[in-house]
Amino acid sequence: MSNAVEQDLKNWFANAKKIVVAGIGNPIRSDDYVGLKIVENLRAKFQRLFVFWNVRRSRKLLSEIEKFKPTHVLLVDAAFLELKPGEASLVDSERMMDYSAISTHALPLKIFCEHLKKATDAKIGLLLIEPKNMEFGEGLNVEVEAAAERLTKLLLELLVQRPLFFSKRSWR
Repeated sequence: MSNAVEQDLKNWFANAKKIVVAGIGNPIRSDDYVGLKIVENLRAKFQRLFVFWNVRRSRKLLSEIEKFKPTHVLLVDAAFLELKPGEASLVDSERMMDYSAISTHALPLKIFCEHLKKATDAKIGLLLIEPKNMEFGEGLNVEVEAAAERLTKLLLELLVQRPLFFSKRSWR
């Protein structure tokens, strides 16, 4: 993991008071599982509120996030960024607004981010990890598994002592 991502995350969390961390992915699409894996790792350490969000419950989770009134929402997902497998980048949701709403997600991230921004006025970030393989299959590739462990450790350090809401969602 580059020092840039670490510094970006530290800066992003600097004024955070109430945080939502949502893992996005599909456990049967190899590295697409990485966002869910990171949130599962965090959940194992924090033992706080945890919601499994499936496609049919999208509106329910949005409602729950709105009630929580977060200052920051971090979405963790796999994405092709033209990086090396396992490398990560923190992307501001405003950059997401420039892209088409066409997506492999049941609810495209662009639309989800737009709704969250309007509903909560939270700072929204996307922690995106370069996959090696998104074909059908279970388990992460070695590079992506190592990234999940490093990012989990970093997020644990940054999230200690903060009000949190975790979500795990199969979004594809």
